[in-house]
Amino acid sequence: MQNRLITWPGNIYAVDSGYARPGLAAVHLIVEEGRVAIVDTAHNRSWPRFLAALTELGLTPEAVDYVFLTHVHLDHAGGSGVYMARLPNAKLVVHPSGAPHMIDPSRLYASTLAVYGWIKTLYLYGRLVPVPAERVIEAEDGQVFSLAGRPLQCLYTPGHAKHHLCLWDERERACFTGDTFGIAYRELYMDGKPFLIPATTPTHFDPEVLKDSVRRLLALQPEAMYLTHFSRVDDVARQGELLLRRIDDFVALAEAAPGTGKDRKKAIHAAIERYLFAEAPAMSRKGLWPILKIDMELNAQGLAMWLDRRSSARNPA
Repeated sequence: MQNRLITWPGNIYAVDSGYARPGLAAVHLIVEEGRVAIVDTAHNRSWPRFLAALTELGLTPEAVDYVFLTHVHLDHAGGSGVYMARLPNAKLVVHPSGAPHMIDPSRLYASTLAVYGWIKTLYLYGRLVPVPAERVIEAEDGQVFSLAGRPLQCLYTPGHAKHHLCLWDERERACFTGDTFGIAYRELYMDGKPFLIPATTPTHFDPEVLKDSVRRLLALQPEAMYLTHFSRVDDVARQGELLLRRIDDFVALAEAAPGTGKDRKKAIHAAIERYLFAEAPAMSRKGLWPILKIDMELNAQGLAMWLDRRSSARNPA
């Protein structure tokens, strides 16, 4: 994970963004005939790493045609304004529901401040930079963009977030999945195989919708998935089966958790922790905990919020 630029087949590259810790969030580049598309930007401080990677490839900021955002959670989109201010020819491609938050990020920033407070928010993200509306494209489901003749197709894939899209590279039979295909940190690979877990984080998690999105991607029969957390996953059909099972397992753990409110969320967190330790027996508790502690907390929050929404829908006031 020391190399900032990771090279994959088909002129696809990953840059370790440096977000929070090494190997947490990737910025992906697709290069075709000297033109570049970016998938996700991580945070503001990823820009120097991206620029260094671009220079290493013999390219300049003027070569970037598109910045695709899988969704506007800030570990994926927080650096978008900084990137766009430095990429004179690029268009920002985002789901229509996410576009207003990139044009005016004040509400997005306020909600982040409410969760993390000033100090942590500034450390993680700095200050969000607005993107001019005329440089934003609200992507339609199925819309195809041409990168020097290489077709890249946007697919709506809700379930993790309502404003989530994935990017399908038909030529390479590869999909850039944001958080729809879960997370697979490289430190947790066992015998060369990823340890793939769902991202059930707040606030839009919906298990059935997410499973439908995963199945939509699997129906394309991809040869590889490129996850923001963290980059290429092969053996896609098998990993997809595991992911679908683990989504169901997470839901079952949440439904079985006792109590309400904070007590239930704590019970879900504890159940997820036990489950992941059992699923990854080769990883010691000491090794697993630092890597997944934030995800376990966020996944527990998302599951608890989903249960609350479901209960409200079944029992309207």
